[in-house]
Amino acid sequence: MASERAKELAAAQKAQKQAEKLRRKNSSDPKDWGQLRQILEVFKMTTKNDPTSLWLMIGAFALTVVVFLLLGIFVLSPWWLYLVFGVLFGVLAAMAVLTWRAKNATYKRYEGQKGSAEVAMSMLGKDWIKSPVITANRQLDIVHRVVGPGGVVLIGEGDPGRVRQMLAIEAKKHEQIKYGTKVTSIVMGEKENQVPLEKLADHIKKLPKVIKAAEITELSNRLRALDSMRPKIPLPKGPLPTSAKGARQAVRGR
Repeated sequence: MASERAKELAAAQKAQKQAEKLRRKNSSDPKDWGQLRQILEVFKMTTKNDPTSLWLMIGAFALTVVVFLLLGIFVLSPWWLYLVFGVLFGVLAAMAVLTWRAKNATYKRYEGQKGSAEVAMSMLGKDWIKSPVITANRQLDIVHRVVGPGGVVLIGEGDPGRVRQMLAIEAKKHEQIKYGTKVTSIVMGEKENQVPLEKLADHIKKLPKVIKAAEITELSNRLRALDSMRPKIPLPKGPLPTSAKGARQAVRGR
């Protein structure tokens, strides 16, 4: 009797594993993908939007292999060992080029869309706590927030005049949560005194460190209390459609 139950349990566990494997295989969520599939998907997307990236990757790989091969032939020995090192480092060089071009392709894909600052925010890493779209208005002017080593950073998107007013109001609210905390306001855009999308993440990372790692979570929790008192924003997360019809639907929460 016990053996029968053990067999049934083993069969159920096997079926569950197979179902989970099938789900992950057919999933469109990158979190369910393995590392190899993630790299392949990034490669496909990058080469599709930026065909030059393929030739740059090939060039980086070939140049690295040639340099190591020449080093092995004329300077050191055995040469075949340096050929192996050349192939390994060539792959790393190609991956570095892929990462670089993939980032540029992502920025280019979302450039000009409302909410695109979230793309740059996602590049900040684990040291920063991201809170996209903490407030917005009917004209789709948006304010995002990140909290990290550089303090509290508010990022505004939209009409510069309206956005600066929104940022000033939000900066006062945030300063009241914890007196003395540095609040930096950034207007994203291509004009003077604005930070372009492709430079936003690097700009934030270069801010002077004013908060210790242990304080970041505590400060973020306090700011969530501020967010909880806000009226709900009828605005979806992520970059928004640029057409007038799509924008109206986004504001209505469709």
